Amino acid sequence: MALKRKRTIKVKRLPVAIEHTGFYGYLLRYNETMQVRNYSPSTLHRRESDIRRFVGWCDGLGIDRPQSVTKPILESYQRHLYYYRQANGEALSPSTRNHYITSVRQFFKWLTQENHLLYNPASELFVPRHTASLPLVLTLDEIEQLMLQPDVSTPYGVRDRAILEVFYSAGLRRSELCALQLSDISLAQMTLFVRYGKGGKDRLLPLGARAGHWLQAYLDNVRPQLLLNINEQCLFLNDYGEPFRDNKVGDKVKRFLRHAGINVPGSCHLLRHAMATHMLENGADIRYIQAMLGHADLNSTQIYTHVSIRKLQEIHTATHPAKLQDKAALLAALRAESEEDL
Repeated sequence: MALKRKRTIKVKRLPVAIEHTGFYGYLLRYNETMQVRNYSPSTLHRRESDIRRFVGWCDGLGIDRPQSVTKPILESYQRHLYYYRQANGEALSPSTRNHYITSVRQFFKWLTQENHLLYNPASELFVPRHTASLPLVLTLDEIEQLMLQPDVSTPYGVRDRAILEVFYSAGLRRSELCALQLSDISLAQMTLFVRYGKGGKDRLLPLGARAGHWLQAYLDNVRPQLLLNINEQCLFLNDYGEPFRDNKVGDKVKRFLRHAGINVPGSCHLLRHAMATHMLENGADIRYIQAMLGHADLNSTQIYTHVSIRKLQEIHTATHPAKLQDKAALLAALRAESEEDL
């Protein structure tokens, strides 16, 4: 089936303009330092965006250079983030607010270390501790329903099914999936290589049989049709023959979730959570899950032990002494007990 490509106009969000302020020169030098320290491009981009947001807010108050920033000003910025409302009317989440503030704190820490400031106004800034919430986990039935959403009678559907299967099989982050190259996949060995994952770490992952099947179908029949530049080595290509951007993959997965009747927050990460939890429930060792997810600290993986309730229920039923021997007798005893209380 021939592909029909539809080109849409891409609207790129412009960064907050701070080039006219006294902060800009320091930001350039800060970025250079972070590059020398081998921070990933995505981390550098995120931090710069957060710092530009803060500097833009300062510019609106007439604060033109970092030497003019004090602790009360930073606290005022915290309050601004708390009361800020997005275009949809929703407040920023606590984790997002902490993220913005942490980037600014790191920037001022560097300014002080490099002797651009006599003291660090952010050193005693209180940042509320964010308690990690339990991840939402899709059931096996929901996963299977999700996998049925792409129309695999079309080339695009085969590609999208391969994307979903690789997410669920390997538990990748969306940025990791978008960065996959042809050389990172070995269908002969059924492995997948993640280069420069979070923290700049590589990892080699197994690829499940079902994911391998759909990936083979995509590589054999679909990718050659999508390919416009023969030198392009990115594994998954969008409708225009270009590498996917993170947010576009997220939008695609979110659409399939809605079509499957799964109306929950999140998109790609739901498949990562599901992979970890389902494998843990089926007996995988937590350290194996840690290696799959690319967590440097086992504490980051421990959260999945709290959501693996199915295995806990089986163990509880098999080992807890208070088993239900006679349901009728138990109900009668409860009834008699309530009558005595009266």
